[in-house]
Formats: sequence, C-alpha cells, structure tokens
Amino acid sequence: MLNDLKSALAALEAHQPGSLLGLRETQWLDAKSGPYELANPKAVEELTKDVAAFANGGGGVIVIGIATRLQHAEEVLDHVVGLDPAAVNVDQIRKLIRQRITPAPRGVRVGWSGADDQRVLFIGIPAQAAGTLFVVPAPVGKPGSSRPDTVAVPMRDGDSTHWLPRAEIQQLLSAGIRASGMPTAQALTELVRQAVSEAGPGSGLRVGQGLPDREREMRTAYEELADAGLGQPTGEAWAQGAAALQDLRHEVDGEPGWVLCLVAGRPPAAVAAPVWQAIVEAGRRAPGGQDPLAAVGFPRPPEDTDMPWVIPANALSVDLDGGSWGAGRLTCSGRGVWRWQPLPRFSLNQGRSAENWTAGQTPALRLRAVVNLPWAEASMLEVSKARRTLLEQQLPQSAVAGAVTMLSRRRGADLPAAGWGLGPFGNSARSVGYTCTIAGPDGGPAVKASVMLALPTTLESTVVACADVLIENPTAWAAVLGPGWDTQLGLDEVQAVLLAAWETAAELLPDVVGNPAGLSWAAPPTTELRMTCEQPADNGVLPVLDTLVDLTPLGPNDGGPRSQMSVTITTAPAIVRTERQHLLREALVHMARQFGYVDAEVDLL
Repeated sequence: MLNDLKSALAALEAHQPGSLLGLRETQWLDAKSGPYELANPKAVEELTKDVAAFANGGGGVIVIGIATRLQHAEEVLDHVVGLDPAAVNVDQIRKLIRQRITPAPRGVRVGWSGADDQRVLFIGIPAQAAGTLFVVPAPVGKPGSSRPDTVAVPMRDGDSTHWLPRAEIQQLLSAGIRASGMPTAQALTELVRQAVSEAGPGSGLRVGQGLPDREREMRTAYEELADAGLGQPTGEAWAQGAAALQDLRHEVDGEPGWVLCLVAGRPPAAVAAPVWQAIVEAGRRAPGGQDPLAAVGFPRPPEDTDMPWVIPANALSVDLDGGSWGAGRLTCSGRGVWRWQPLPRFSLNQGRSAENWTAGQTPALRLRAVVNLPWAEASMLEVSKARRTLLEQQLPQSAVAGAVTMLSRRRGADLPAAGWGLGPFGNSARSVGYTCTIAGPDGGPAVKASVMLALPTTLESTVVACADVLIENPTAWAAVLGPGWDTQLGLDEVQAVLLAAWETAAELLPDVVGNPAGLSWAAPPTTELRMTCEQPADNGVLPVLDTLVDLTPLGPNDGGPRSQMSVTITTAPAIVRTERQHLLREALVHMARQFGYVDAEVDLL
C-alpha cells in the first residue's frame, strides 16, 4: 500500500507508475495528465511554483502523464496517459528549477518511470534543510526575463498550491529584522550588503554564500578555476558531508553550468553540470533513501595532480570516492549513457548468499563462485522460457563445463561435462538451477558441476548467480579415472576452475533475465570465491583443504590448517578474461595471506 512519499518514489523508481492509481492528490503528491508547455511563460512559472511549493512543504513528487478524476471533492489518480519522451525536454526542466528557484532545492530528481505507452515523468523533491525558504520571481505571465526585483513564496496546502500572501511575507521579514537586533534601516542595509558583497555585476549571490566557514576557501578555488569559464552562482553554497558545493552559471550563455566542488584533502574541482547530474543519477538508486552523493561519493582527481582541475561537459569518465559504495568509476558510452562500476578491491566479507544452495549436500570439496548483482530494477526481471532454453543449450559449452572436463582429461580420462539436467533447487520464473554429474563405477556421483540463479526474495534483495564444481567422492572419481591417478587438485587447477565458475556466474547466467548492460546498480556488485571441505570424517571433523588441494605454492601456513577459505572481490561482473585472470590471482593471494600464508605471492601461483 502506497501511503507516503518514500513508497511512491520507490514505486516510480521501480518503473511501476500504475501503483499510484487510486491515490488522491495530497500534501506530497500532485499529478498532471500532460507536460508543462515550457514555450509558454505561464507554464514555466507554474513549474517553478509547483517545485518550490513542495520544497517549502517538506518534499513531494509531481507525476506527469497520469490523469485524475474528481471524487468526493478530491482529485484521485485515475489512469496512465503516458508521455512521449521526445516531446519532453528534461534538461530544460532541470535548468529552470536551478535558475528560477532561490535557493535551488537540493536533490531534485527528474526521471522517467514505466515503459512504452505507459511511461510517465516524475519530479521528486526531497525534504530540504530546516529553516530554508524557497522563493521564485513574482509571476508576470508573458515572455521575457523574470524580474530580479520581485519575490513570491509558493506553499503547498493539502492538494493545492497557493502564493503566500503579502501580509505574511511582511511578517516574516519583520521577524527576521527583529531577530537581528538592528534598527530596520540598518538591518535591511546589512542584508543588501551581504547579498552584493564581492559579487559580480548583476549577481544577487556571492561565491561561498551560505557556508561562512568555507566562503574564503571557495572564493580562492573559484579564482583558481576562473579559466574554465565559471559564471556567477545560481544559488547558495551547501555542505554535503565533507564537501562544499555551489551551482554556477557558465560565462557563455547557452553553455551548461558548473558545480564548484571542494572536498577536504583534495584539490578543488569545477564539474560541468551534465557530468554532475550523471554523478547524482548514478547513486540515485541507493536503498533506504540514502543521499546519492553519500552513496557514490565525489570526483577524485588523477593521482598525479594536486592542482585545481576541471571536468568538462564532454568528459567520458570520472573517478569517484568517499561514499558508502567505495571507489568507483563513472563512464560514458558512445551513446551518451553513463554507468557506474566499482574499482576492484578485495575483502573477506561474505554476504548472506555465500552458502545458498548447499542444503543436503556434503561434497568432499566445493569450488564456488557467487556473484551478487544488486540491480535497481531487479523487481521487474523474470526468467523467460526462451532464455532458459538458450541457457540449456549453452551449458555443455560453458566455461564451467570445460573446467570439469579439463580435470578429468589432465588425469587421462575423457569425461566431458555434457549432460546437464534440472537441478535440485527448483526452477521458476524467478530462479534457475542445472546440474551435470559424472558418475562413479557404482553409479553414484563422483564429480558435479552446478549453476544457479535467483531473483530477489523477501530475504535477499539482490540477484544472486552461482557456479559450483564439487568433488563429491574422490575415491569414486579415482576409480572412474583409472589406476595411478591422484585426485588431489593442483593450485593451478583450482585457479582454472574458479576462473571458469566466476565467468559462468558473472556473464552467462545473468543473460537469462535480459540485457544486464541496461540495468543500473543499487549497490556495488561483488563476487565471492570459496574453497570448502564439507564432508566430515567418521569422527565428525571436517578434513583440511591441504588433503584435497596442493597448497604448497602458497608457502608455509602460520594460521593453522583450515577446512575452508574465501575471498570477496568488488568489481564489475562483465570484464575481459585477462583482467578476470589478473584479479583472480590477486584475490587468491589476498585470501591466502589473510588465512596464514603470509609469504604468498602472485608470481608463485
């Protein structure tokens, strides 16, 4: 049941605008059947009035493309009309909001929801800082520039928007003057002085205004970046964590503006507005209402510079750091689509899905790759019959099948992993599971390969893909191989199997739900690599890995024997094979050192 702003925005972000039907317009919700006709000055005034009213009223969302009906004297969202994206200039909407509302409200999201002829546009205005009043130029309703010497205050009242009466504006001004402790004339003079001090001609704001503790620092940075063509501020500066930020016009009319960005410990940056918007959009899908910048962080300069730097509008990539997602890179495709991916890093943190699909199994050795895919649009995905059929056809030629075949062929036996059937963990529109078994002489399993994928559930918020290779019974495997062959795996074989499992889970399995390249992240994707002994001896104790895997290339172990080791890699799932090989080797060394093999080196693997 949608009953507040947060749940309505979540539905729109999930591309489910139909979920809003039946809601009534209220303090936080407004619906319009058609777009703002921005060629009409009255429509521009209406847009900025509506947005500023929600900013003054605790936040809200404007949904464009849904018609309403009158019911019991209230407007109720009735049906989706849909909009043609080609007929709506989203960039112009964002620009008008920044330029016409003072100060520019923070965190406004202008985006599309739904698909095909059910697509709607929404403008989400989050709650703003307490004590801030948002104003617009007084409406004139005719072409021409808005008058800089007028002010109007829009307010949201229930399901309607109205102008704050002149008497109430006068009372607010009087209250501010009384709080200053100065005579009226002196107080007004001081306000005017602060508004125009150190500002350029025609400007009502100064660089750093709004952050008195950092104003001098911001002005110095502004002067150092003057060659970029920075214009005058379009709103007050604001703080976001350790960063000080301010929107600026461009010196040249018609060119995109800038965001002046100062982060403690880094040189200041001037970020072109389109790139800044892409940064904000990259973190927009972070769960729990997290601020986008708190998720993705701020631009990180090249390692070889400590001077103020510029990120122009035609930039194709920008590194980000300082957010909860960790270091990442935002890259623009040739079609102008920006996508965030994490920069590689390693840890021992294992997610909730690390031991999925292990119930009832006790293999002697499991080599596993689990890929966690926290796609923002995961609720819309499903496993189609056509894609499941394609996966069935691809599995005998998959990387993980090749790895299983390799293990036998290196021991003189031709045991291809060609026969794949449905696995034991269920198949549906939200899950897949397939297994290939190489049987021993008695018909029992000797070696297995399994692949699984599950869409989100109430307990798991991410898409999880997994590929396993299991040495079920070393004795049975040795019997089917023939006499004289050792079933202990070499570390090079472990690397080959984990690489193949990772490649299968990261690139082959996700295709069963569509095109992963078109999905955005709600958190960083991770891959967990595991080696585990799970078949207890007669005394109930699990054997140590050394008995099933030759770990001598890692050197001596100062941490004692272990029955399992694991490592987590935070990186993009789809990468070239050479990079995956390189990351795998580095991850195994990181894991080995953390588990007591302190002398482990990449060149020893």
